[in-house]
Amino acid sequence: MYPPKKTIARARKLRRTLTLPEVILWQAIRGRKLGGARFRRQHPVGPYILDFYCDETRLAVEVDGQGHEHPDQMRHDARRTTWLNLRGITVFRIAARDVLGNLEGVLVSLRARGFATPPNGQKARPPAASVDRRPHPHR
Repeated sequence: MYPPKKTIARARKLRRTLTLPEVILWQAIRGRKLGGARFRRQHPVGPYILDFYCDETRLAVEVDGQGHEHPDQMRHDARRTTWLNLRGITVFRIAARDVLGNLEGVLVSLRARGFATPPNGQKARPPAASVDRRPHPHR
């Protein structure tokens, strides 16, 4: 599903105004640093913008601040996660405080989801079962 032009424009703006936890996590995963997986930041999917998205594994990583602990926001997040899951995208939520206070633990959790750095330094591919081989609509 192609995102609306308004969503694309908003994603571009958000890329320039990342929060501190998003900047820290982006520095740790950009450039295929996490097991060779390529992540995009502030990636639009349908009406939503994902904090970080790996197309190879169809994994969305969301950094949630305190506002996500509010009941209304939690309901919105649940609807959003369901919408993404129905389109084959897994959502992994990380508390912003965990990125700030335990980045290595966050990276260990992400690696446990199928991102492993091979010992010989080669770039790893995600597990074959999770690779989506359908053509990407933006390519």
